[in-house]
Amino acid sequence: MSQPNLIYIFADQLRYQSVGYNGDTRARTPNIDAFAKESTIMDNAVSGHPVCAPYRASLLTGKYTTSTGMVINEIRISQNHITFPNVLRANGYETCYIGKWHLWANVWGDHFNPDNSYIPEGQRLGFDDFFAGFNFHHDYYSPLAYYHLNSKDKIYYDGYEPDCQTDMAIEHLTRLSANDKPFALFLSLGTPHDPWIKENVPEKYYKLFQNKTFPNPENYLPENDPYADDWAKLSERERQELEEWRRVYYAMVANLDDNFGRLVDAIDQLGLRDNSIVIFTSDHGELFGAHGRRAKNIFYEEAVRVPYLIRGKEFTPSVCDANFNTVDIMPTLLSYMNLPIPETVEGINKKDEIQGITISDEGSLMMGTGPTATYGNGHEWRAYRTKQYTYAIFKNPEKELLFDNQNDPLQMNNLANEPTYANLKYRLKQEMFIKMEKNNDKFRDNSYYREHWIVNRIIKDTLIP
Repeated sequence: MSQPNLIYIFADQLRYQSVGYNGDTRARTPNIDAFAKESTIMDNAVSGHPVCAPYRASLLTGKYTTSTGMVINEIRISQNHITFPNVLRANGYETCYIGKWHLWANVWGDHFNPDNSYIPEGQRLGFDDFFAGFNFHHDYYSPLAYYHLNSKDKIYYDGYEPDCQTDMAIEHLTRLSANDKPFALFLSLGTPHDPWIKENVPEKYYKLFQNKTFPNPENYLPENDPYADDWAKLSERERQELEEWRRVYYAMVANLDDNFGRLVDAIDQLGLRDNSIVIFTSDHGELFGAHGRRAKNIFYEEAVRVPYLIRGKEFTPSVCDANFNTVDIMPTLLSYMNLPIPETVEGINKKDEIQGITISDEGSLMMGTGPTATYGNGHEWRAYRTKQYTYAIFKNPEKELLFDNQNDPLQMNNLANEPTYANLKYRLKQEMFIKMEKNNDKFRDNSYYREHWIVNRIIKDTLIP
């Protein structure tokens, strides 16, 4: 049998709770919902570090943040990793990456400077065939929206960025389908990431939601979480804008769904269905005021739980409840593709669990190693999520949390200090710290990384434990 192709499509900031197949009646996602019916649904998929750059680093290396060094956004990852595309190319695959990269910056901000937005050849973690890097802006229309190929020249386009990225992906799928060589195409779409203003989404999608109400959720808090960094805090003005933000967010999701539908149609029409593994997922979610926070970078379900759909010959339409973390993606997919899993990978190959051969409730270790993009102590946390519970701990000042996600899906009742849950809390905490120790995670202050790992926002090739 020929090697299966891999088509990996991931959105930015699309949460598990905001797609129709998971019960959101406001969502307009008929294409995603239809794809879910053909797919294995990884119902306990989480973002192991729910921030853009740390997620991408773990996705492409199979390692935790405390091994990739990508402890905040907008720093430059070392090329000293054995990556997913390295393995693919070593085994005869052509690799293709289109979209947001977010792993190449040596200055905070300054997003439109080609010294930050252009990712040079040799610095693409093994995506050495076709690479269209959009890096980290979130203005989806020209003149601000552009991408790079193999020079610092900015390439502008007419239209809406996700539409153009989808056009580009279909163009390359058409090219790749004409060859005998197996391929892997990664499409990293920028939406539904903020800014959520109606000028940042096509009007026809905004009109679908302009008269709909989007009230605050039950777990909304009117005061900011004291552990929140500046990206997670909400001003009074922003609190007044939350409903409009949600309205634009859902409009972006509707556009995302249409583009995903176009991709799936192209995959099927090009004859790629029978020999391709197709993934649809997201890097993390969004709080929108839940628990007194906006943005991501936290262990709450709205931030960490993501849609994860897999369609392919070896995947039956079903719901799989295996715990599935970002670091598990690379080893699991390599196993399904009959490709070697590097010894450097820290995630778990979940193939046997997906196929029902084994059953495990070993939890997913999730981490926050500092603020979203600047340095600063006081925001560090670790969490351990099983099929039913989330145990979490903030570092300084220390605070423990325990949630029963099945009976309290909005995580409104902290059980950490309840005597009847003391043994469970102790067990989950022990399991989490054992996993942290196994992967050399010392639960450091954020300042440690700045002092020991990073010079001018560039991660050292050899990290100091």
